[in-house]
Amino acid sequence: MLLRPNGLARAAVRFRPAAFAGTFVALLMTVAIVSACGILLESGARASLPPTRYAQAPVVVAADQQIRRQVGSGEGAYEEVVGVPERARVDAALLERLVPLGRAVPDVVFPVRGDGGSAVEASGWGASAFTGAALAGGRAPGAPGEVVLGTSTSTGTGTGFTGDRVSLDTPVGKREFRVVGRAGGTGVWFSDAEARALSGHPGALDAVVLFDADPERVRAAVDGRAQVLTGAARAVDPRLAGAKELLTGLGGSFGGIATLVAVFTAAGTVALSVGQRSREFALLRAVGATPRQIRRIVATEALLVAPAAGVLGCVPGIGLAAWWFGQLQAKGAIPGGVELTVSWIPLVSAAGTGLVTALLAGWAAARRPARIRPGQALAAAAVERLRPGWIRTPLGIAALAGGVACAGLAATSGGEDAANAALGVVMLFMLAVALLGPLIARACAAVLGFPLRAGGASGSLAAANSRAHARRLASAITPIVLAMAFSSTLVFLHTSEEEAVRRQQEAGLLADHVITDPPADLRGGVAVTRTSVLAMFGTGPEQRLQSASAQGVAGDVTTVQDLGVREGSLAALRPGTVAVDRSLAESARLGVGDRVELRLPDGVPANPEIVAVYTRGLGLGQVTLPAADLTGHTTAGRATELLIRGPVPAGPGAAMSTSEWTTAQNTDREVNAWANTVMAAVLGGFAAVAAANTLVMTVLDRRRELRMLRLVGSTRRQVLRMLRWEALLIGGAGVTLGSAIALATLFPLTKAVTGAPPHIPPMLYASFAAAALTLGLAATALPARWSLRRGACSV
Repeated sequence: MLLRPNGLARAAVRFRPAAFAGTFVALLMTVAIVSACGILLESGARASLPPTRYAQAPVVVAADQQIRRQVGSGEGAYEEVVGVPERARVDAALLERLVPLGRAVPDVVFPVRGDGGSAVEASGWGASAFTGAALAGGRAPGAPGEVVLGTSTSTGTGTGFTGDRVSLDTPVGKREFRVVGRAGGTGVWFSDAEARALSGHPGALDAVVLFDADPERVRAAVDGRAQVLTGAARAVDPRLAGAKELLTGLGGSFGGIATLVAVFTAAGTVALSVGQRSREFALLRAVGATPRQIRRIVATEALLVAPAAGVLGCVPGIGLAAWWFGQLQAKGAIPGGVELTVSWIPLVSAAGTGLVTALLAGWAAARRPARIRPGQALAAAAVERLRPGWIRTPLGIAALAGGVACAGLAATSGGEDAANAALGVVMLFMLAVALLGPLIARACAAVLGFPLRAGGASGSLAAANSRAHARRLASAITPIVLAMAFSSTLVFLHTSEEEAVRRQQEAGLLADHVITDPPADLRGGVAVTRTSVLAMFGTGPEQRLQSASAQGVAGDVTTVQDLGVREGSLAALRPGTVAVDRSLAESARLGVGDRVELRLPDGVPANPEIVAVYTRGLGLGQVTLPAADLTGHTTAGRATELLIRGPVPAGPGAAMSTSEWTTAQNTDREVNAWANTVMAAVLGGFAAVAAANTLVMTVLDRRRELRMLRLVGSTRRQVLRMLRWEALLIGGAGVTLGSAIALATLFPLTKAVTGAPPHIPPMLYASFAAAALTLGLAATALPARWSLRRGACSV
């Protein structure tokens, strides 16, 4: 007999559409997720902004908005690149070296505010040479105390006509100025010299713009102390570095996890599809098919299904990436000028991932039917193999041992070391579940079989079926475990952080009122400057700069905040010293008297001495500095809040209660909460659909078994009840295992991040468990009813 593998593969696809439809759905979703993450990753790598402020500036000398640090040595060395929290500036002394090379214009930009008015952008009038600002009346400012106002600028007092005097609140305090001119648009302009004095950082410039200068000569004069920008690189915006980091983080870190989950799930579906046809392959072996022909049939089936799934899967992948990108942009996490980049690279890579997954999974599943002797093929295919696989079982045990070891390491570590160890826990345990699936399913069937037998004949039959078909049971349990584990980890990590922040803010904020954006001359409380710094986390070769929330305090902070000091004293806080949260101290293995390596908001290095270690940094600030140490290093150049105990002092400023302030702080974390929810929805949703897909495939493959039960006298109700018991066993096992994996990950992770056990809202967890059980029941009952309805016609 002449066997034609390609023809057999096409016939299998045509006459067994249910099995291949499940494979197609799994591969399509895999390609969709991988392509979406790849698009975000490429968009982050290629993100750019058009020059706005410096669009008419031929050459711009500005500070690098990223800190580049060499890590490691030898072949393992690499460059660590971290964006600065706020605007980095160049040394004003550099201006003298650039003046001989062409017309050099110093540029400083800072916020000012009139009485009762909103903050507006102020700069020196020299910037009009490249911003296009033009006088609409009067003259340019040339002496101290003179100002040009934009025609749309509101000062809150007076008319702003030429000759009027206006009061403006600047980073160095409130000053009175005489209006000498009006210019189009919104803004405030001083003379260049006064703008530098009022900016709060007279020794640093935002940039230097040069006209009629040779860029190469400028680079030689700068000598690496700043960047020389031309063309598209003139878009100097610190937000760009943050957007690139966010997109590459989503596409890379989350994309890697999502890809692994998708590949695991798709591989399991393909293996299930091949395993369901073991009798067909056994028959082919019995009539003379060679192992090579069996493998070729499986490969041809993959080539028939995977490319189509890859092409169609790119469409929802592009849609998911575009929606995700648009939401991040709408929430302000990505500047408006950054665009989504869609090229062939992530699409082809995603389609290739789906194809390789189908080929490898099919090859692995076809190994046993291809290698078995023809005379034993039909007998071996009649019953499920009970003995563990000699490849997957040792690998599964190794993954399980690795997960236990990582969980133990995370539980006994502190700070970032615990967080890093916990990240491997969920992946190792999931790998163990995937590899040890049949053994775990057999154990679950044995444990849960006792209560199932209480369900009468239907329950006993469900328990027997589960024990006899452990591999089939494992392929249905694994996606539910995935959905439960990843969704619970992401969502409950956020709820734990939110609960810890709420508790720390309620216990630590002693002030009665908070005035946001207070005037510089307002007194009566403790001024606080909220910002971020870069702190050195970790020790040894694993040290890395990481963003940390910071507050600069002017006054006795202990009167308005209880930071929960456990070592040292805040009374010793003075310029050159710092107080840090215990997570930072534990990560860097530092204590009172040690010096911590910091980068201030504009990237300037600092090495202050630790005088106190506290426990409420998550809610109030991980780093507490004297306000004097932040002077000239923030973009606003002034305090952002005034904390007051007692009555609110007279004067402008929006006063709010501490509860209102806490609510506002929660709003600021909305992007992080939304990102966690979306990631949980993407991973959990994918795993849930994969679980439903697997259950439908399994039930449809059992049509002959279900019809046989009807033929021997079982009623339709009894058969459906048996399937419901099986679905409850699958859902219960999946929820239990997924919850155990999530808890093993969350306990060390929340200990490192919040210092407390995970906070799991009961109703939210119950909704997750109910969704998993409902999914199992629905994905089993619907195809079963359809199969029995069709079977009734043929019985």
